Amino acid sequence: MNAPARLPTLFLSHGSPMLAVEDSPAGRFLDGLGAQLPRPRAIVVASAHFECERPSIGAAAQPATVHDFGGFPPELYAIRYPAPGAPDLAEAIAERLSEAGLAPGIRLNHGLDHGVWVPLRRSYPEADIPVIPLSVNPRADAAQHYALGRVLAPLRDEGVLVIGSGGFVHNLRELDWAHRDAPLAPWAGDFAAWMCERLEAHDIDAVLDWERQAPNPRKAHPTVEHLMPLFVALGASGESARVRRLHRSHEFGSLALDAFAFD
Repeated sequence: MNAPARLPTLFLSHGSPMLAVEDSPAGRFLDGLGAQLPRPRAIVVASAHFECERPSIGAAAQPATVHDFGGFPPELYAIRYPAPGAPDLAEAIAERLSEAGLAPGIRLNHGLDHGVWVPLRRSYPEADIPVIPLSVNPRADAAQHYALGRVLAPLRDEGVLVIGSGGFVHNLRELDWAHRDAPLAPWAGDFAAWMCERLEAHDIDAVLDWERQAPNPRKAHPTVEHLMPLFVALGASGESARVRRLHRSHEFGSLALDAFAFD
């Protein structure tokens, strides 16, 4: 039997839950993403909306679709993403994390939050690839999430796609809700440009020190949970991975929806 093709790892900005149904540049990008990659045997998604103080892994055999948001059109709450889980693989990942001293937890009934199912519904609409959700810790730093990703790096050679799902710039208080197509705010553009430049230069030390070195770090991310999936994906790519920006767009003046592949 042929070995599975080596997969990249991905960071995807999932934006508003409306990304699941609206026509937008980010949505159209996601619509074509799955076809650009070797087909994975499973997908692990580190989601900004799965927050735990220790690494936790969803191991449901049939994870529910979780509508963890309010105030959106009824059509969003009717959506189901019925991808199967992969309990055996989840257990194997937990064992690897345990061997690395990370004391993981397993959630036997954990569902798929919108950070998981919104981008997957666009990229893999058939929902026929097993999905495993993975938590982030908003009290941990970039280096800790990078180390978590490094433990997952062998999955690339085992046919497993590792995705970090968050937001490249994510400050809901600063959004221009009245103007979806508003120009990108300078403070958001400066942060995104710095982060992209350091990623493409493979300056891991600077990227992990983003809170001190990046411009406007706490305006770009008043809370850090939407950036932490980036570091999981970066760590899971292994050493000296090539960085490719796959997509760049924004909404509401500052919601940056950049996406990257690390391979």
